[in-house]
Amino acid sequence: MDSRRTEQVFPGNRDVGLIKLAGDLCMVVACDSAGGIGEKQLDAVKVPSYVLGRFTLRVALMEVLSVGADPCAVTAAICSEPSPTGEGVISGIKDELKSVKMDLPIVISTEKNIPTCQTGLGVTVIGTVHEKSLRMNNTQKGDRIYCIGIPKVGNEVRLEDPEIADSMLVKELLNQPLIHDIIPVGSGGIKREAEVLASHLGLSVKWRDDLAVDIMKSGGPNTCVIATGPEELHLSCAKPVSLVGMLS
Repeated sequence: MDSRRTEQVFPGNRDVGLIKLAGDLCMVVACDSAGGIGEKQLDAVKVPSYVLGRFTLRVALMEVLSVGADPCAVTAAICSEPSPTGEGVISGIKDELKSVKMDLPIVISTEKNIPTCQTGLGVTVIGTVHEKSLRMNNTQKGDRIYCIGIPKVGNEVRLEDPEIADSMLVKELLNQPLIHDIIPVGSGGIKREAEVLASHLGLSVKWRDDLAVDIMKSGGPNTCVIATGPEELHLSCAKPVSLVGMLS
């Protein structure tokens, strides 16, 4: 048995867990769940299993990518039968990985004993990163807060919507060295994510008066992200970009 000791670190302001391994290497873990979304009789939001698989994987993948980690494995806990629901979900997961040019091992479990009338899914993404490469909690006083994408939830969410954030956007933002933090926005909304970050760093948020996005609204499956950086940071991308506030 490997006798190396591991230290678990769960930053209170991020939806990832860090597990310190040998040297300065860390394992990064993120997960997402979906319930009542799918094609079954009692599902509240009707979408193909394929779409469910793509978005659920996307959420966890964006979280891992956003802290600078390299994803290395995926798990999919599908609370439904292997076919057709399971097949649709896995097809969506694989295509979402292909969209960011990744081919990762996927550990899969499906419900083979009990018939189900509502869809449930849990996805985990595991990655690794060296501590010196972590892109987390680098925000500074005076940084601007930008929202990239538009918060959408439930039936508003469409796979090919050009206004929403995705995993490729996070990868592109990571290539901009002036960006201090990238935070995917889920059910907590823009306001909560920014204020949790600020509180963690002993800062406060001054919101703009002329906000172009609803900072209180749920971001659903990470349909937008916030990015922080200095005044000289100028973001240019295919997604909608809004300056929403400043940290003081």
